[in-house]
Amino acid sequence: MTEPSTTQLAVQEIATALKDKPGALLPILHGIQDTLGYIPPESVADIAKTLNLSRAEVHGVISFYHYFRDTPPGKHTINMCLAESCQAMGSKKLEAHVKNTLGIDFHETTADGKFSLEPVYCLGNCACSPAMQIGKDIYGRVSPQLFDDVISALGAGE
Repeated sequence: MTEPSTTQLAVQEIATALKDKPGALLPILHGIQDTLGYIPPESVADIAKTLNLSRAEVHGVISFYHYFRDTPPGKHTINMCLAESCQAMGSKKLEAHVKNTLGIDFHETTADGKFSLEPVYCLGNCACSPAMQIGKDIYGRVSPQLFDDVISALGAGE
């Protein structure tokens, strides 16, 4: 018998600690993602068993909410605002540039593991649209050139 991995132990600890909360599935999923950065597909069976749910029920919740990831995120997560204000100020053109530059779509990670791309629907920076967030940094009036400059600086810092 093999020893449980660190990932499995983390999932088991979180699930056990939160299983008695009302509506425990969402707090457990948030706890796992906050700890690991994603919800490993192999953890679905353990979560389901802990909560006496089917694997389909757990998987259904994970796949329904865009917030939850089932793959490890990149080193940097880029959140692109798609709200109306950003759209009015050119976010669709910026979105096409970002996807083309990175070679990925929303909910994907670059092959080198550096960047993940996620859509968001408001960053609270409407006066400076279009906006994006990378880590805790929010950028306003993002042009393709500004995006390229930020990505280049992040890539050079590694």
